[in-house]
Amino acid sequence: MIKRWKITIEYDGAAFCGWQVQELDKPSIQGLIEDAIKAFCQKDVRVHVAGRTDAGVHAFGQIAHFDLAFGTREYNGFELTKALNAHLRGHAISIIHAEVVDDDFHARFAAKNKLYIYRIVARNAALTVDAGRAWHVFRKLDPDAMQDACEILMGRHDFTTFRARDCQANSPIRQIDKLHIECSDYDRCGGLDIRINVEGPAFLRHMIRNISGSLAYVGLGKWTKQDLKDALEAKTRAHGGPTAPPHGLYLARVDYK
Repeated sequence: MIKRWKITIEYDGAAFCGWQVQELDKPSIQGLIEDAIKAFCQKDVRVHVAGRTDAGVHAFGQIAHFDLAFGTREYNGFELTKALNAHLRGHAISIIHAEVVDDDFHARFAAKNKLYIYRIVARNAALTVDAGRAWHVFRKLDPDAMQDACEILMGRHDFTTFRARDCQANSPIRQIDKLHIECSDYDRCGGLDIRINVEGPAFLRHMIRNISGSLAYVGLGKWTKQDLKDALEAKTRAHGGPTAPPHGLYLARVDYK
């Protein structure tokens, strides 16, 4: 009997070429999970994901699904999770939950909302523990100015300015439902841990990284709130801020209701 499984995945994207299988030297997250499934039950399956992530991007709550027929043996989500993680050992990928879902569930097309977090650490000293897990900015940022500028990007807009030049989406129109800044002390010497939380149904390629780079410009005092508005209305990537590095980006949650 074929069952459709929904899995929740956590990974550190540093060692991978991204989610999707590619002809590159680095392994992909998709490829390693498919290999783990085959090692577990000798079945070739295709794993479908809620949102492809680029090389270096991390996830706390990535969602994927696959269909699997495994004879007459009955097994539950805990057993599947344990088996897959055994074959993923040594890779920075963990299956943290697995459950059977209806046949019409689709990890990508059924998703209603996604939460991405972009993390910036602002301090002079180099990062050690969080190296490769946050964008290190060596100057002070003004999180209040960044938060004030967020309202420019809220709602439904043409986000051409904030899409990658090679983005293949049919339309640049996207909706941002929530956009807010969280700021806390990173250390006891003035360092700041700044997290840009972005929620919406779908995003363009590099959209969140480009927005994060532009908000960092505001935080650094290089841009005003009006400059961000002008950039949005220009509808050209040339008027946008820098693309923030991938290692600060996390797919934190995917909602289906």
